[in-house]
Amino acid sequence: MNANVETLFPDQDSIHDSIAELIPGPNNPTPMVRLGRRFNPQADFDLIVKLEGMNPFGSIKDRTAAFMLGGLQLGEDQSLVEPSAGNTGIALAALANAQGNPIEIAVPEGVPEEKKALLRFLGAELIEVEDELCPIYPSEGARGVVKSMVESEAYDGKYVSPNQYESKLNVAAHYHTTGPEIWKQTGGRIDYFFAGVGTGGTITGVGRYLKERNPNIRIIGVEPANRHHKLSGLKRVTGLPEEHFPEILDRSVVDEFVSVSDEDAFAAGIRVARSDGVMVGPTTGALLHAATEWGKTNKGTAVVISGDNAAKYVSAYADYL
Repeated sequence: MNANVETLFPDQDSIHDSIAELIPGPNNPTPMVRLGRRFNPQADFDLIVKLEGMNPFGSIKDRTAAFMLGGLQLGEDQSLVEPSAGNTGIALAALANAQGNPIEIAVPEGVPEEKKALLRFLGAELIEVEDELCPIYPSEGARGVVKSMVESEAYDGKYVSPNQYESKLNVAAHYHTTGPEIWKQTGGRIDYFFAGVGTGGTITGVGRYLKERNPNIRIIGVEPANRHHKLSGLKRVTGLPEEHFPEILDRSVVDEFVSVSDEDAFAAGIRVARSDGVMVGPTTGALLHAATEWGKTNKGTAVVISGDNAAKYVSAYADYL
């Protein structure tokens, strides 16, 4: 029997020409799941998790990377370079591969080994830096290394950095995709939005969009309880000198900052896996702990961003099992 193209590929529109086309948007959102009462016992508090680990490269940073690379033009002899706690680097490396661009990623030594392994798997040149996950000074550590590579006359303009820490495209990615998705998926029935504080892109972009739709929505920023912590991608901003505050974080959209310890974050991540089968990273665990505490004294619907999944943190979770 001779099969024609229509038989073999009945829906050719579902076949993409590039992995980059799978980056989500309002018309192809990442899924959301409501947690059950075993994890969230408050009957008048709905807790919904947006599963950004379902992105093609495994994290919410896929959106950021796509927007930032869309705004860059590389010369023939230029390379990408970026400081990252892992997720942005992974997304940038995968997209750079799809575009045929070389890339180097500078990571702090505290980044989980699984993330480093993924970066090496993607062929990115890894620059491991003696740096904290939550450095005070943006000119030091991984960011300082990349800054020197971009600005040094010795490299003669070879390196170009998307610069997630200062790029307005980081905010735009979430204002134009993540925020509208949440609004549409909940039908506008959302009272609280919880996001981690890292570069500030997610909470600023989503928070700004949601506040424009309903100024009464409360935006809650979650940070580590201490500057020295194990919550990859999060930054403690309480007590930071003004000049070291994340440049793209718009504090006018954040109603409250909540601090969560490593122990509570990892415990919540383990608990939600065992109560609901939802496997998230410890950073999401921090958000879930903050949200469940919030639900003890507040009513309504809360949406929590799950920035990635548990697979990149198996070794880190081992210490808490």
